Amino acid sequence: MVRVAVTQTTWTGDKESMLDKHEQFTRDAAAQGAEVICFQELFYGPYFGITQDKKYYAYAEPANGPIVQRFAALAEELGIVTILPIYEEAMPGVYYNSAVVVDADGTNLGTYRKNHLPHVASFWEKFYFRPGNLGWPVFDTAVGRIGVSICYDRHFPEGWRMLGLAGAEIVFNPNASKPGLSNRLWELEQTAAAGANQYFVAVSNRVGREDNEYGELAVDFYGSSYVADPKGNYVGDVASSEHEQLVIRDLDLSLVRETRDDFQFYRDRRPDTYGSITAP
Repeated sequence: MVRVAVTQTTWTGDKESMLDKHEQFTRDAAAQGAEVICFQELFYGPYFGITQDKKYYAYAEPANGPIVQRFAALAEELGIVTILPIYEEAMPGVYYNSAVVVDADGTNLGTYRKNHLPHVASFWEKFYFRPGNLGWPVFDTAVGRIGVSICYDRHFPEGWRMLGLAGAEIVFNPNASKPGLSNRLWELEQTAAAGANQYFVAVSNRVGREDNEYGELAVDFYGSSYVADPKGNYVGDVASSEHEQLVIRDLDLSLVRETRDDFQFYRDRRPDTYGSITAP
């Protein structure tokens, strides 16, 4: 059994209070027995894809910069695996939408960089990020094998399958999703990915309106964070669509093997027939 936590909150208006808030989330989760926690996409800032403004480049820092070091020390103190969705600076002018995975002893295990980037109204991500170039890594942690996909990645089934083939048992999917075309997909995609790939999916999302940053341009993020099991079922309730929440769920990792033995999707794959998927 593994106890996981995911968080959802809105932008407070400043970076330091967001860092403090997420430190408290981590302490609260650990106090309730959580062994792993994942924050929302770009957790310590606003979701700046609403506009195209280079001032937000200042939120980027290296994948082992001060923010990651702070939460790595906290992970070691509390003994909790931590997934940190950050704005990563590889070098000045080269930035990624990333997630750093820190083990329960504070070891920085590595980084996932978001592979798929939207560039539509209110999600101008190609202004801020390069597409990921680290593939689909899976990290061996104190609680099992963990993969990460970030927000828009969830629309692409190939990424989910890559993580399954690499041995992921839990995939964390931090988001900044707003009402619109994605509402029904929010219910379908991550649960379907969990069932099709026979692992747990833990989904975190921003919640609330960031009008303290964007005024009338702000959108309402709909929260609704949840966890799905290897059969595609919700584990517990879906979180609030309006309010901040720390979601904690117990996962029985033996269900991964059990489900794969019952439904032999990996045995029955036919990659020899899928060539057109990777055609340019």
